[in-house]
Amino acid sequence: MTRGLSCFKAYDIRGRVPAEMNRDVAYHIGRAYARYLRPSSVVVGHDIRLSGPDLARALGDGLRDEGVNIRHIGQCGTEEVYFSTWDLRADGGIMVTASHNPADYNGMKLVREGSRPISGDTGLLEIKRRTEEGLASGRPAPCSARGGLETVDTRNAYIRHLLGYVDTSKLRPLRVVVNAGNGSAGPVIDALEKHLPFRLVKVHHVSDGTFPNGVPNPLLPENRAATTEAIRASGADFGVAWDGDFDRCFLFDEGGQFIEGYYIVGLLAEAMLKRKPGSKIVHDPRLVWNTRDVVREYGGIPIQSKTGHAFIKERMRQEDAVYGGEMSAHHYFRDFAYCDSGMIPWLLVAALVSAGEQPLSTLVAERIARFPCSGEINRRIEDPGLVMKKIQSRYAEKATGVDNTDGLSLEFPNWRFNLRMSNTEPVIRLNVETRADVRLLEQKTAELLTMIGGR
Repeated sequence: MTRGLSCFKAYDIRGRVPAEMNRDVAYHIGRAYARYLRPSSVVVGHDIRLSGPDLARALGDGLRDEGVNIRHIGQCGTEEVYFSTWDLRADGGIMVTASHNPADYNGMKLVREGSRPISGDTGLLEIKRRTEEGLASGRPAPCSARGGLETVDTRNAYIRHLLGYVDTSKLRPLRVVVNAGNGSAGPVIDALEKHLPFRLVKVHHVSDGTFPNGVPNPLLPENRAATTEAIRASGADFGVAWDGDFDRCFLFDEGGQFIEGYYIVGLLAEAMLKRKPGSKIVHDPRLVWNTRDVVREYGGIPIQSKTGHAFIKERMRQEDAVYGGEMSAHHYFRDFAYCDSGMIPWLLVAALVSAGEQPLSTLVAERIARFPCSGEINRRIEDPGLVMKKIQSRYAEKATGVDNTDGLSLEFPNWRFNLRMSNTEPVIRLNVETRADVRLLEQKTAELLTMIGGR
């Protein structure tokens, strides 16, 4: 484990416990982080995974041995570390989590002051290098002034901040299904419930690091049934499901139908532009027509960014954008330190549903009809680069627009597609959308998939 740590990924750290992620690795990550950033204080938290507390302690020991003071916020969601780092004006924050990975995985998400992300090209590779050096040479002696450890409760301040996005006096007593997936969202939902008029139907609500009802990843179609069934059984107005560390949330309409994240981006852009008219909205390049149309309709300015939280957050800061959204269900807010939140989105959607007489399905139906999309389709193939070249050669000449912001985006009068390669595996990702033409959508999606091949 002294060379080529496989748990370091493009944006975060994730690996199987204990083979790839263990106390020793966590300890040396703490020392490497401290030596790289030279922080005075760092916020540390962990999700509900059984290995979380132990890894957080080892991480904290590494930080403290470098003289760093720990502000430990305990079991939480990733966005609570983001919030606390920013709210407490700490020099950095580390969340021990593996998000939606299986129960025997764990990892870390790292930020610096102001909750600015640390990823591959902003320090993570250097932290990896220093971690590997530490593992190879053994534990050095602690510094003369070892850092302190303070347990801090920031939950109440975090809840107050969340409630600031809606006028609770205007919320109707909606019935809402909330599926925490046995992850970290349950306690936050309970804390919010006291301040909201909603009647909550709780599914897989108790935090349990063994994930007795399966890995909390609602992006997978097979993981949506429990939410859908609860909505239909209870007659709920809509439903929400979260991943393990609840930095993503997924919306279901009153009929239990899953709503593609692409259309939620449009809904939230509308909500934020009603609060902040004329603002800039950042979006990813995979599916764009609906988002651009909504933003312009409500007087905003759409800005395209490369996919990925580090790129979205950086572009939002550059543009002072009020909101940024990705079709993968990551939603970013300027007033939340430009970070992603899985709690703010559903509160904003609840406010939209409360404000009108239309159900959630109607709020998105027109948009889905106007800009139908394929959703992201993944295919595992041997040579993604060769396939990209073949498709570009076939379609680029007739395209009215070519964009290489993230992969290959080709636009035609009535349809467009984006094709991207995975950073970590031989997988190609396809998204197709059309202008109010489901038949054309099906035709072009099938056509492209035939060219792509794979499985």
